[in-house]
Parts: sequence; C-alpha cells; structure tokens
Amino acid sequence: MMRLEDFKEARRVLKGILRDTSLVHSPYFSRTSGNNVYFKPENMQVTGAYKIRGAYYTISTLTDEERERGLITASAGNHAQGVAYAAQRAGVPATVVMPTTTPLIKVENTKNYGARVILHGSGFDDAAAKAEELAAGQGLTYIHPFNDLRVATGQGTISYEIFSDLPDVDIILVPIGGGGLASGVATLAKLLNPNVKVIGVEPEGAASMKASLEAGHIVTLPTAETIADGVAVKTPGDLCLPYLQKYLDGVITVPDEELVNCFLDMTEKHKMIVENAGLLTAAALYHLDCKDQNVVAILTGGNMDVITMASVIQHGLINRSRVFTFSVHLPDRPGELLNVASIVAQQNGNIIKLEHNQFVNINRQHGVELRVTLEAFGATHKRAILDSLQSRGYDAKEVGTSTVYDG
Repeated sequence: MMRLEDFKEARRVLKGILRDTSLVHSPYFSRTSGNNVYFKPENMQVTGAYKIRGAYYTISTLTDEERERGLITASAGNHAQGVAYAAQRAGVPATVVMPTTTPLIKVENTKNYGARVILHGSGFDDAAAKAEELAAGQGLTYIHPFNDLRVATGQGTISYEIFSDLPDVDIILVPIGGGGLASGVATLAKLLNPNVKVIGVEPEGAASMKASLEAGHIVTLPTAETIADGVAVKTPGDLCLPYLQKYLDGVITVPDEELVNCFLDMTEKHKMIVENAGLLTAAALYHLDCKDQNVVAILTGGNMDVITMASVIQHGLINRSRVFTFSVHLPDRPGELLNVASIVAQQNGNIIKLEHNQFVNINRQHGVELRVTLEAFGATHKRAILDSLQSRGYDAKEVGTSTVYDG
C-alpha cells in the first residue's frame, strides 16, 4: 500500500537529490483559461523529468542482493534516464530497453549516465516485454517504470511541494501514461487534503487508463498513437488502477494538435522547453469546466530532440495561421511577381519562400503559378493579405503548407 509514512520516507530519501521546481505562475494561461494557473516545472528536474523521484526512491529500497544482480528497466526515455542516474549514484550496473522510436536525446542521455541501452520494438509495450524477458533470463532486478508502488510513491512526493507552494490549491492536473505518477500524486494529495481535486490527462490516441477506469478493469488498447511518446502506453498499471479509482476525480483527453499549440505558447510565453507528454496538462486547462480556481498543472519533462522541436514549432505556426501558403495564377509577363510581392509588403506580410512554376500549363501564355509562403500575425492578418490580393484582381487561394524552412 501507499501510506503517508511511505511518502514521508521517500521525501527524506530524495532530499538533496532533487532540484527545486517551485511553482511558476502563468499570467498568459491564467487569462486564456479563466483560472489562476500555476505550473509545476518538472521539466527542470534532474535528468529533465520527474522520473528521477520514483527511480531513485525505488533503488534505495532494494536489498544488497537485488542490487548485486544488476538492474534492468524499459522506458520511452525519461524513466530510463532516472534509473540510469540513480544506478550510477548507487554504483549499480543498469540495462535499459528503449523503443527504436525513442528520441535520440533520450537515448544518448541514458548512455551518458552509464547505462547499457538496448533498442527494441516500436513502442513502450514491446520494450517492456523484452526487458521482462531479459530480467528473467539473466536474473536482473526489474524496475518497472509505473506499475510499482515504490515508484508511484516516489513520484507522489510532487504533491508535498505543490501544497508547500500553494496551500489553497483547488485542482491538480497530472498526466497519465501507465499511471504511476497519477496514482502517487492523487493518493498523497488526498491524504493531505481530501477536498482537492486531482484530474488525470491523457492523449486521445492513447487513453488506456480512461478506458480502464470506465471498464472497471485494465484495458489494453490495440494501438497507442500519439506524438506524446512518454505516455504512449497500451496497457496501464494494474497496481495503480485501484488508487486512481479511489482518488482520481476524472480524466481529460486532449488531441495531439492541442499539444502542438501549447508547445508554441509555452516556448514563447515562458521560454521553457516541455516535451509533448509534459504538455498534456497545459492543453487540459482549456477543458476544465470551472473558472477562478487555483489550478496546478504538472509539466512532467523536457527531454525533446531539436528535430522534433522544429517540427512541432512549424506545425504550431501553421495551426495559428502565423505561417501560410497561397497559390495564385499570373499572366506570364514581366512585373506580375513584383506586383504580388508589393501587395504582400503593403500588408506587412513577411515572405519566406517563393515558387514560380512556368510549367503549370502546357501553353505558358495561359499563365504561370506562383506559390508564396509567408509569416503573418495570425488568422485576421492572413485574411487581410488574401483579401487585398483579391481586391487587386489576383485570385489567391490558400493551399496546404507542408514545410516552412526547408532550405
């Protein structure tokens, strides 16, 4: 069981190990969501995620014999780094099985903490099956990333810090993958204040815990399709389920597109890099059916490779109409390209890319196609640019923007 004395012991063990991740008030998210919003920035934690809490505490509880056998775990990245770091501190060898799709930064960071990394399978569940096979075959001690109450207890220490910084918190939003973090946070939060609401958040494409809570038993999804790789879990933890059934006040699911928009907002408004899974709670702010409440959203991690970062930013700009592409057919005569560019300039649009296709028609006299990709301030500004072109006789039509900065 997860008891108050266990959480107290975990807090004692983690003292001096954790970084200070004090709550950050967000004027922007408060204004746009209608609540008083604070972020718990675990993306700034040791190893870049909250997972160090559960990994370090669990390893501290192992017997000498369990340590001497060596450790093994499976992870999409953040738990891997937590185990690798904690094992290095304890002087214990560690093996980590990670999906082949794991972002490179998480793989390299795990290796840099001294762990042996094995890449296997297309997702967490494949990697977990391989890790369990190796644990049984080689006698290694398996540290499960979420379906272990010691791990959940370590993760739950976040609630102590939330109440310390904001005693009158009304709602805590917590991401759910396998359920370890959510069960630990919810259990301790309710032990400290039964009136606080704890709401879990999952991506629409991998809402395995929501399905399990609705069914009353563990449900395995056929797929877990989401850009939030850190919570792409098809089968959640059966040990976590009873605690969530007892203490969780609901589950919100959000589409991937909202994570893309939140990444842009978090980067621009708070200058913080938060990975897609860590942004679930920020996206969920707009799904709360309440106003003027003190809401804490846990940002779980910030381990994101730059290629993924660039892709998410690009899609966020497109979603917000801050980058768009239009196509217009022009007579094939000198000066037409300059006329279009002048109209865009008069509307303060910033051209990123031009594609002038003289071969769109067999007979060039029938016209050429010009595709223009440009930056705008948003949907209203985009509409003004297109309307201005139309008023000057250019039948400009918005087309799909597949890429922005491709050299």
